[in-house]
Amino acid sequence: MKFEKIRSDLKTKARAGKIITGHGVIETPVFMPVGTAGTVKGVFHRELENDIKAKIILGNTYHLYLRPGTEVIKEAGGLHRFVSWNRAILTDSGGFQVFSLAANRKITTEGCTFRSHIDGSKHFFSPENVIDIQRIIGADIIMAFDECPPGDSDFAYASKSLELTQNWLERCIRQFENTQPLYGYEQSIFPIVQGCVYPDLRKKAAEHAVKFNCDGYSIGGLSVGEPSEVMYEMIEVVNSILPEDKPRYLMGVGTPVNLLEGISRGIDMFDCVMPTRNGRNGMLFTSKGIINIRNKKWEQDFSAIDSENISFVDSYSKAYLRHLFVANEMLGAQIASIHNLAFYLWLVCEARNKIVEGVFEEWKNMMVPKLRNRL
Repeated sequence: MKFEKIRSDLKTKARAGKIITGHGVIETPVFMPVGTAGTVKGVFHRELENDIKAKIILGNTYHLYLRPGTEVIKEAGGLHRFVSWNRAILTDSGGFQVFSLAANRKITTEGCTFRSHIDGSKHFFSPENVIDIQRIIGADIIMAFDECPPGDSDFAYASKSLELTQNWLERCIRQFENTQPLYGYEQSIFPIVQGCVYPDLRKKAAEHAVKFNCDGYSIGGLSVGEPSEVMYEMIEVVNSILPEDKPRYLMGVGTPVNLLEGISRGIDMFDCVMPTRNGRNGMLFTSKGIINIRNKKWEQDFSAIDSENISFVDSYSKAYLRHLFVANEMLGAQIASIHNLAFYLWLVCEARNKIVEGVFEEWKNMMVPKLRNRL
């Protein structure tokens, strides 16, 4: 994997670049739709490719390991072939999912024993076997195994958690270096910088991660309950240490405003379930603000979903989309999901264009109040 920085904004830390993978070129900043179990919920690949214009999607190691399992994925020739997706894939290590099972897991220095949320069966993740699983899945970009501490962790717990994550990172790197990709293209590993909301821990984590000279770096453990301003502060601390010539990935973030604020602080890659999850529940993100399509005010509003005509689904009227949700028609969730994903991809593409044009800060300051507006 290679990263090329095309243009840096003069007034902010924003940058436009491109990531070159074995499955195509990804222009940055980029938003990556989440396909947890091998599918972006309710969205055909045709829409992902042609309308949403996604160049990379996510899979999740925890979920794919449990279902369909590594034997099926390996027999299929990797996740790309199994799901018929010929563009890039990134996999999360599953650490966040495992550690969210607080009542059903036990952490030791060796790894984490947990019980499946599906059938209660017992499993064990270690830094080594998580790398092996991600080799079998075959994602272009894989994550190191980490512990994601709660956002309200005290300093003592966050410090102990970081020591564990750093130890696991060293083991992940060794396993990655001692194994080979299985399907004829290269894979890259990203460390995950943790440290909760403590600047000293974030600094320590970033300095440790850069020692391994990886192809890129992830920032984890944010947008887990802390105020947005604290998240932005942690991004600034970490990005002051991460190398300028490598991509920076902010995991699990977030709202459209979060994306623009992250970009202005030097983030290149984002993912979040919000566009699809919120879309399925009737929340639409638009160029004019946020819409709750279930509200009665849209019952006779026959204007387009978004006047920017970002996606082919935007030609449907708000009244029709509201009708679909009220009638519990599955098409409503599909339309909302497609629109929201297309909007997120449009937003980061516009940000890239403004960086290249040299007017990113002015554009961002104009967009943020619109994106916060509740229509």
